[in-house]
Amino acid sequence: MKTRIISAIVALAIVIPLFLLGGIPFSIGAGLIAALAYKEIIELKTSHKPYSMLIILLGFISLELIVFNRLQASYIYNGVSYGIIGLVLLLLLIPSIFDKKGNYTTKDALYLFGITTLIGLFFNLLILLEYANKWLLLYLILIAILTDTFAMIVGCLIGKHKLIPRVSPKKSVEGSIAGSVVATAIASIYYYNVITSNINIFVLIVTTLILSILGQLGDLLFSKIKRENEIKDFSNIMPGHGGILDRLDSMTLIIFGYIIIINIINMF
Repeated sequence: MKTRIISAIVALAIVIPLFLLGGIPFSIGAGLIAALAYKEIIELKTSHKPYSMLIILLGFISLELIVFNRLQASYIYNGVSYGIIGLVLLLLLIPSIFDKKGNYTTKDALYLFGITTLIGLFFNLLILLEYANKWLLLYLILIAILTDTFAMIVGCLIGKHKLIPRVSPKKSVEGSIAGSVVATAIASIYYYNVITSNINIFVLIVTTLILSILGQLGDLLFSKIKRENEIKDFSNIMPGHGGILDRLDSMTLIIFGYIIIINIINMF
C-alpha cells in the first residue's frame, strides 16, 4: 500500500503541472508518455513476434507523427489527416514485402499498424482536447477515475455477480452499475457548473453515462490483452499501479466515444 501511495503521488506531481501549464509542455509530456505506452505494447510476447530494431524505430516514428499531427484546436473534430495515416501505412507495411525469413509478416505489420494508430490517435486527441479546453478534458478524466474508483469500492463491498470473469475476474455487476451511476452524477454536475450550463440536461446525463460505460469497456479491452499475453500489468513503471496502459485503459474509449458523440450531435 505504501509503495502504491508513493507511486501515485509521484505520478500526480508530474501530471498535474503538465495539465496546468498546458500547451507545449503538455504536448511534449503526452508525446513521451505515448512512447512509454508504445514500449509496453512492443514488449508483449504473445500478440506478435519480436520486432527488429529497424521496425521498432519505424513504429516509433509513425506513432509520433500521428501524435503531433494537426495540433490546432479548430481541427479537434476533424481528426488526423489521411496523409499521415497513408505515410504510416507505407512505413510499416512495405518492409513486410522484403521479409524473407518470416520475421516480419504482413500479420505482424498490420498488428503494429493497428496498435501504433490506436495509441497515436488517443494521444493526439488528448492534446487537441487540452488545447481546446482543458476543463473539458478534466470532465473526461473525472468520468474515468470516478467510474473505476466506485466500481472497485462497491464491487469489494457488495459485489456478488461477476461481470465478465473470463476477462476480468474481480469486476462485478454491482460495482459496474455503481461506478457508472456515481460517475454520471458527479461528472454531469461538474460539466454543468464548470464548463457550461447552456446544455440540455438529458443529453448531458445520457452522454456522460455512455462515456462511463465505454470507460469500463476500455478497461475490459486492455484486461483481455493482458490475459491473452498472460501478464498482470503492462509494465512496472508505476509500482503498485502497473504501466501507462494500465492507467489509461479507461480513458482510451472515453475519448474516442466523446468525439463520436459530439460529431453526431453536431449533425443535428
